[in-house]
Amino acid sequence: MCAGSAHWALIVARGWLVFDLTGSSGLVGVVTFAAMIPRFLISPFAGLLADRVDRRILVAWAFGINIAHNLVLAILTVVGLIEVWHLVGLSFVNGSARAFQMPASGSLLPNLVPREYLLNAIALNSATLHGTRLFGPLMTGPLLAISSTTFGPGLAFLLCSALYMLGLVVVANIRTVSRGSIQVDKGVIDNLLAGLKYVYRDNLLRPLIIVVAAHCALTMSFESLLPVLASEQLGAKGSGFGYMMMAVGAGAIIGVTSLTVVTSERVRGRLLFTSGIVSGLTPALLAICPSMTMALLAAMLMGLSQGCFMTLFTTIVQSVVPDSIRGRVTSVNNLHIGGIMAAFNLVNGSLADISGAPIILICTGLVFTMLMPITLANKSLRSLYG
Repeated sequence: MCAGSAHWALIVARGWLVFDLTGSSGLVGVVTFAAMIPRFLISPFAGLLADRVDRRILVAWAFGINIAHNLVLAILTVVGLIEVWHLVGLSFVNGSARAFQMPASGSLLPNLVPREYLLNAIALNSATLHGTRLFGPLMTGPLLAISSTTFGPGLAFLLCSALYMLGLVVVANIRTVSRGSIQVDKGVIDNLLAGLKYVYRDNLLRPLIIVVAAHCALTMSFESLLPVLASEQLGAKGSGFGYMMMAVGAGAIIGVTSLTVVTSERVRGRLLFTSGIVSGLTPALLAICPSMTMALLAAMLMGLSQGCFMTLFTTIVQSVVPDSIRGRVTSVNNLHIGGIMAAFNLVNGSLADISGAPIILICTGLVFTMLMPITLANKSLRSLYG
């Protein structure tokens, strides 16, 4: 909860700071790209480490790096020395730490609960993670309302450091040892490729991860679009951007929490299909909202559908992948998801400077909505949907 809140608080504060300094969605996209591209570049090595060393230690180191990162960012911002190139470089550091953290923490969870409670544990964990999309911006919003361009975001970055410190304390108190297994008779490259081979040789995981990558690219790559949408279409400033992110988080909490009562695999599959379609429609709905009130409702529906879709995907993967290779498979997911979201945030931000954010949200959302029925042509996905 603490680290997740810090992550989303950072996204809001950093995104608004870049937009406030430059007025460019394209540069917001560049900074977002720098934060996300490590999930593509580093994920294979992060997954290998998550199966080789104690996952608790890996998460603790990632938290420690992000504490230092946010402190440096806060100091540069508060004293007025911050420049866009600083934000780009520090975003890459932040993204690199998260690239190591995510496969380790994701693989640690199944070792903390009995297998029969895995679905409930993943749903509750996802509810907590998506809840941070509410609490992080909630804590950041009032700080961004401060008139000074840099002082408000600087305080927000200090808050992020404090939250990561609390997260580090929690991790230090986990007593369960969690690690996978590496085939010592094979080289580093073979072990790195093991997760990729597992995913692409599995008749269900292969098409499923392609659909999820498309979902993340077309419906979830909105971080570089919301600052300009809030400012230019809705007449709000940094706090408006924060409130929209809070609405996304609130919707995700509602959606993911509702999944805790779902036990039927048939229902789970149907919900995956339905939430995918709704995930495509809601960004288009957000784009045409004429007021902040309606935009917040649309953002809440967007968070609800996206939260359900991604949680159901995570549950399916974690339930079929053996623990010995779970870290590397999780890193493959991060490689696809992080890489494509980094690229699309960069492209979306650049295009928004030309055509505006609403048209980007409408086009990408409707494309994914039309894509979902096409996935029924795949036998494994059709069977999964029930």
